[in-house]
Amino acid sequence: MSKRHSAKYKIDRAMGENLWGRAKSPVNKRSYGPGQHGQRRKSKVSDFGLQLKAKQKLKGYYGNITEKQFAKTYDEAARRKGNTSENLIGLLESRLDAIVYRAKFVPTVWAARQFVSHGHVLVNGKKVDIASYRVKPEDVVSVKEKSRNMALVIEAQQSSERDVPDYLELSDRSFTVRYVRVPELSDVPYAVKMEPNLVVEYYAS
Repeated sequence: MSKRHSAKYKIDRAMGENLWGRAKSPVNKRSYGPGQHGQRRKSKVSDFGLQLKAKQKLKGYYGNITEKQFAKTYDEAARRKGNTSENLIGLLESRLDAIVYRAKFVPTVWAARQFVSHGHVLVNGKKVDIASYRVKPEDVVSVKEKSRNMALVIEAQQSSERDVPDYLELSDRSFTVRYVRVPELSDVPYAVKMEPNLVVEYYAS
């Protein structure tokens, strides 16, 4: 197992949940945490502990987002009108790498960031290689013609592990997707329960 895959699955075990609903996750076999102390009896978690876990879980779900980037996204969500937790989910799902993952152009959120940064993705016909690029409703995201036969693209398209959510509209050939609208929490097909309200409490405390 590569270092990157090991780190990814370590998040699953630390959270005790299969974050992406993948069949390969070690949580499917052993739900306790990683390391020699992973099987200790769990003590009661404080409110702060619950808030921290909710933050780590949501941040970890989106792959390589740094603490600084995640906090910046929260700050923007808090500045916007409306419900901050819903705003946070909307901003995270509007990232270009998130759209690439949701559209099943690649099999994992980790691959999505790399796929974008390597220049395989177009937004409205123009190459964009910034994973955190904010996609707007009605923008069209597509895989470059010469990148469509890549093994990981074919693997993702053939996978039955997840479906494309209805806030994305796939073209007939499945290599182009239109971002229909910014989703709410209830629209997003998370494999586990996310609690952005606790994330808001974490940053507000």
